[in-house]
Amino acid sequence: MLTKGLAFCSAKQGVKSSAHQRARILLRKTRSKILCSPKGSHFAPQNKEDYEMENETKLCKHCKSEIPKGAKVCPNCRKKQGGIGKWIVIVVVVVIIIAAMSGGGADKTKKVENASTQNNTDNKADVVNDTTEDTSVKQEDSEKDIFGIGETAEMNDVQVTMVNYTQSSGSEYNKPADGNEFVLVEFEIANNSDSEINISSMASFEAYADDYALNYSVSALLEKNDQNQLDGTIAAGKKMNGVIGYEVPADWKTIEIHFKDNVWSSNKFKFEITK
Repeated sequence: MLTKGLAFCSAKQGVKSSAHQRARILLRKTRSKILCSPKGSHFAPQNKEDYEMENETKLCKHCKSEIPKGAKVCPNCRKKQGGIGKWIVIVVVVVIIIAAMSGGGADKTKKVENASTQNNTDNKADVVNDTTEDTSVKQEDSEKDIFGIGETAEMNDVQVTMVNYTQSSGSEYNKPADGNEFVLVEFEIANNSDSEINISSMASFEAYADDYALNYSVSALLEKNDQNQLDGTIAAGKKMNGVIGYEVPADWKTIEIHFKDNVWSSNKFKFEITK
């Protein structure tokens, strides 16, 4: 009877021990599932964050393969993932420096006064005002496109001055048509350029009397006496003086002469004679 009782107790303890072992195994499996599954309802917050950090990914900037988000070096191509921000800063700094350097060239040249000059500024206010007015007048003169007797037009280092003009009724064997007269206009041309220029009394000048076109007149040039014609070549640094002649109505009011040699790119400059 005692032997049966011991056997029964031993069997009962074996069953109980086996049940405990099965419970432990089931608990381990359950804990493992909870820790490994991000969707578990009983997922610990700290373990979830660790899991997400370990499982978030990004694309490599070079080989485009999927790598851990926190990786600084791609495990596939072994290239660094950072550094773009540094290059952006460098580019911005270079652009700012270039803009600052180029912006300084847009200003006009200004006169720099020293301290002693600035101390005398109040005493010289009138002189400064006069100088400003003179500068304005010179700027206006440089923009002129109509010149009178004694005035000089200049461009490309070539100066053309209308010196004077004379009227003539002709001579015994050389007279203009009835109601007309000869007009001889004297010019002086200075070639201050580095190359020679060609002047032609027929091709270099274009004239109008009261807005009507005039033709070059050989008859008018016969009355030039000992003056030269404006024909020939002017070497660099040399001058030419001579006359051109026209036959015009005797009652003319204004004669306009354009200098149209290829020294100037247009016929903008012209000389005007008012009777």
